[in-house]
Amino acid sequence: MGWGDLGVFGEPSKETPNLDRMASEGILFPDFYTANPLCSPSRASLLTGRLPIRNGFYTTNAHARNAYTPQEIVGGIPDSEVLLPELLKKAGYINKIIGKWHLGHRNKYHPLNRGFDEWFGSPNCHFGPYDNKERPNIPVYRDWEMIGRYYEDIYINHKTGESNLTQIYLQEATTFIYKYGISKQPFFMYWAIDATHAPVYASSRFLGTSRRGLYGDAVREIDFSIGQILEFLKNMGIAKNTFVFFTSDNGAALISAPHQGGSNSPFLCGKQTTFEGGMRVPGIAWWPGQLAAGQVSYQLGNVMDLFTTSLALAGLEPPADRQIDGIDLSPVILEGKEVERPIFYYRGNELMAVRLGPYKAHYWTWSNSWQELSQGINFCPGQNITGVTTHDQVEYIKPLLFHLGRDPGEKYPIRPSSAEYQNVMLGISPVVRQHKDTMIPGEPQLNVCDLAVMNWSPPGCKKLGKCLTPPESQPWKCVWPH
Repeated sequence: MGWGDLGVFGEPSKETPNLDRMASEGILFPDFYTANPLCSPSRASLLTGRLPIRNGFYTTNAHARNAYTPQEIVGGIPDSEVLLPELLKKAGYINKIIGKWHLGHRNKYHPLNRGFDEWFGSPNCHFGPYDNKERPNIPVYRDWEMIGRYYEDIYINHKTGESNLTQIYLQEATTFIYKYGISKQPFFMYWAIDATHAPVYASSRFLGTSRRGLYGDAVREIDFSIGQILEFLKNMGIAKNTFVFFTSDNGAALISAPHQGGSNSPFLCGKQTTFEGGMRVPGIAWWPGQLAAGQVSYQLGNVMDLFTTSLALAGLEPPADRQIDGIDLSPVILEGKEVERPIFYYRGNELMAVRLGPYKAHYWTWSNSWQELSQGINFCPGQNITGVTTHDQVEYIKPLLFHLGRDPGEKYPIRPSSAEYQNVMLGISPVVRQHKDTMIPGEPQLNVCDLAVMNWSPPGCKKLGKCLTPPESQPWKCVWPH
């Protein structure tokens, strides 16, 4: 979902009344970021509090290459990483994931092996096609049991995009909340719906109701569902004891536009890129009775902060034996204390850009110079990237610098010859240098492997008779033992 998809951020059709109300009852974060412009790495970072380059959710197959966990990836969230639900268990929490996992497809990476007590959802949301019919075949699980597949068992009509899956996810959420709300059992629910990820879908109640087409239908249904969850918490009498945060794993995918893509307005580009449209995402905190309503915080936030903040609110400390990149936002949300911190923009194994205060410096982009970018040459290459260009290792190509307050669309690079540029880079350069000097990358989990060695069919498919024949092997090789 894109930053510009919410009415509170100016989306013209104003079709997100519940999320807008959530913001009016809580705290809106206009400067909130994901840890990566792609699904899997950002989810790994949310649950570990660590950059993908540290937790292993990156690839070394090619420089600055995006990667996630489709069938040809044998890796997943490493055993050495400690996940948020594993830590919350120490404080007596019951943990459930509803929706998309995307952190590994083998049993060893199963959510119930990583701190979650319950799961209803899928390992991925674009797990095919297997059957050459141009439709995904995505296994859907309840805990350890595979109960069906998208389109075959869940989707109603793949041509129209009609599906009741979001409604099923909503029912799973309210059932879980009711069960543990009644018993006063502390719980953590990770509600990871995927309706706005292609293939986009919505139930019959919302299909055809948006001015924005099918994607808008999906956004409206998600908005409705979040409104139902928040109202359910109030009716249960546990809203004042429940911290809720809404965000996205990355910006909207422009490659899916116009029919299945969202809006990142006013930011440049979208998913897959380290321009603002790829990594700045909606951020809303909600906690009635604890957070003063109607606040707007310009604290630079990141999904990794949800790891550290959740632990703090549960009275727990983050692991002390590793670098944690997320910061504790509880002083921000409870006391209004903002802290200065950098935002690091990674794509694969490369630090692409850094934001400090209102300034953002690009060290790698897909344009050759600030002159080309300012002229619109290769202006938004996020969906057809063939390579990247350095801006800090060639004498005549300097980092691209933008002031995001007066130029949120990254259209007007600050001239390297200006005093502003030189003064700002004096502050950013040592931050980058210190970050790189102390970086210890994790073992890459997302390198592409030979499909011939892969077990394409997910666990449980034989019981249902839904194992599918894999396509012919691709000429890829593993670069680490699997």
